[in-house]
Amino acid sequence: MSRARDREDLTRVGPGTVMGEFMRQYWIPAALSSELAVDGNPMRLLLLGEKLIAFRDSAGRVGVMDQRCPHRCASLFLGRNEEHGLRCVYHGWKFDTAGNCIDMPSVAAEQDFKAKVKAKAYRTADRNGLVWVYMGARQEAPPPLPAIEVTLLPAADMTRQFVQRRCNWLQALEGDIDTSHFGFLHMGSLALEDLDPEDMLRYTVMNRAPDYHVADAPWGTTYAGYRPADPGQTYWRVANFMFPFWTQTPAGAFPTHVGARAWVPMDDEHTMFLHLHWKASSPSLPVVRRDGTVPQHLNRTLHFVPNDTGWHGRWRLRANEDNDWQIDRAAQRAGKSFTGIDSIHLQDQAVTESIGAISDHELEHLGPSDRMITRTRRRLLQAARAWCTGGAVPPGVDDPVLYLNARSGFFLSEDGVDWREAYARQVKAAARPVPTQQAAE
Repeated sequence: MSRARDREDLTRVGPGTVMGEFMRQYWIPAALSSELAVDGNPMRLLLLGEKLIAFRDSAGRVGVMDQRCPHRCASLFLGRNEEHGLRCVYHGWKFDTAGNCIDMPSVAAEQDFKAKVKAKAYRTADRNGLVWVYMGARQEAPPPLPAIEVTLLPAADMTRQFVQRRCNWLQALEGDIDTSHFGFLHMGSLALEDLDPEDMLRYTVMNRAPDYHVADAPWGTTYAGYRPADPGQTYWRVANFMFPFWTQTPAGAFPTHVGARAWVPMDDEHTMFLHLHWKASSPSLPVVRRDGTVPQHLNRTLHFVPNDTGWHGRWRLRANEDNDWQIDRAAQRAGKSFTGIDSIHLQDQAVTESIGAISDHELEHLGPSDRMITRTRRRLLQAARAWCTGGAVPPGVDDPVLYLNARSGFFLSEDGVDWREAYARQVKAAARPVPTQQAAE
């Protein structure tokens, strides 16, 4: 099959597309629970190319439905969220969170046909501070929510951050499964003598061209980037792709690093990034100088413009393509920052958005360090096409606990240990904020 067709199948997410229909079989984290207040304002929600309205009714239930009223297609964004339902302001028709028409005041009682009218609505779940939406075929009996470890933690035990990115979901996600860029994009201006001798990231500075092991995994794909460390030791950075759009990055010490990231497609050209992290984890990206300070260009502070009510109005960064991501050329020239762009996330955002709305795979020249990307694309295509052509249940949909052994992070091992054995040892010894049995229930 042609690369152009592969690109089309991988990147397009609207109704009827290969990847869009595949992703609809999974639960999708769509919003913070706190974004929807009881009887509060309806919120525009863009998911997989569909324009939806989200609201929380008087009983605290969340509804997510097509923005068009099934009467005359006026937008339910204008609706009144009141008394256990959303009422269209055009003719007063009212719908509950399941999309049922529960009032039709513009129609005489003897002609009322509300029992025959239903808005297109999706199943929702509200778990640990996140609102999830299921857009797939099993609306009556949806599959269980995924048992991704960090999502099982109480909201008070984890950090949650949404950020919008103006590019296709796949190129945004692929930055997370590309470990070789870390030594350049994020640490290119640092020399070995700049780093604390106890900081394991010094091995990244010592060798910016790691070797790799890449393999399929039950949850998707996994890689282990490795470098020589001190005599007799190997430094590992392990990360995962998890169906359909989740990643785990090596951004902390493996035993205590519990996190995940979702790259949720809003439409073909906009992505909602969700970062989840266990608060008791080792610090994310603990890059420190010998004097104990963190380089300014590696800080984790993000600055947002105020949200508005537009379809792309949530969680936008102040620095963006329109202002060149606020690049500081003087700092770049002076060697204070390799990129001149402040913060790890914004550096990633700048390069993935600079590729364009949707990357042209025909122009790429992928090398050995891109094996995780090529394998993940192949795994995605195989699974998505198997669902669309033969109805093969996507991985993890009916077996959510397969995600529980997916962990990421960095660690040291003695030389000569097989990478799978090294990984298995780390998983066995890792801290478990959610007991395995509890997570499986």
